Amino acid sequence: MFRFNDANVYWSLYVLSGGKSMGRKRLAQEVGVGEGSMRRIIDTLKEWEFILIKQTGITITKAGLDFLKQIPIRPMEITVPDIVVGECQQSVLVLGVASKVKNGMEQRDVGVKMGAQGCTTLVIRDGVLMMPPDWNLDEKAPDTAAMIRKETGMTADDVLIIGGAECKTNAVEAAVSAALALF
Repeated sequence: MFRFNDANVYWSLYVLSGGKSMGRKRLAQEVGVGEGSMRRIIDTLKEWEFILIKQTGITITKAGLDFLKQIPIRPMEITVPDIVVGECQQSVLVLGVASKVKNGMEQRDVGVKMGAQGCTTLVIRDGVLMMPPDWNLDEKAPDTAAMIRKETGMTADDVLIIGGAECKTNAVEAAVSAALALF
C-alpha cells in the first residue's frame, strides 16, 4: 500500500526545483516517504511530464517548474521557536487566502493529523500581524514580527503557516498539507 499525499507530491517537485539531479532513494528521504511510494510519485510526475529520469538521476522539467510556480505556496526558511512547538520547523507562505483563515485551529488540526505537533498560523489583520484569533504578534513579540514581515514580504491577503514537529519531514508535511487545505 502506498502512503503518500498531495503534500508529498508538491514537496517532491519543490526539492527537485533546486536544479540538482537526484536519485529515487535520496528523494524519498528528503520527502519522508518510502521508496515504493516515491516510485509511484515519480511514475505520476513522469506521466505528467514534470520530471525527466536519466541514469544520472531525476530532474524537473520546465513544465514541472511552471506548474510549481502556479501553486501559490512559497516555502520559507523561517523559524520562530518562541511561538511554534516542535524541534523542527517548516514555514510556507500561502498567497491570497487570508480570508479563509478563521482561528488557526483548522491548520493546527491538519498538522497534527500529519504527525506533527501542530501548525502555527499567522495573518495580517487591520495592519497587525496576528496569530488568530487574537494574539497580536506586533505587540507580544515585536522583534519576531519585524523579522517575519521582512523575510516573507507577506501582505494582508497572505498566510504564513509554520509546521512544528520532532523531525523536518513531519514539519514539512504538516505545513504543506495545512496550506493545501486552504484551497
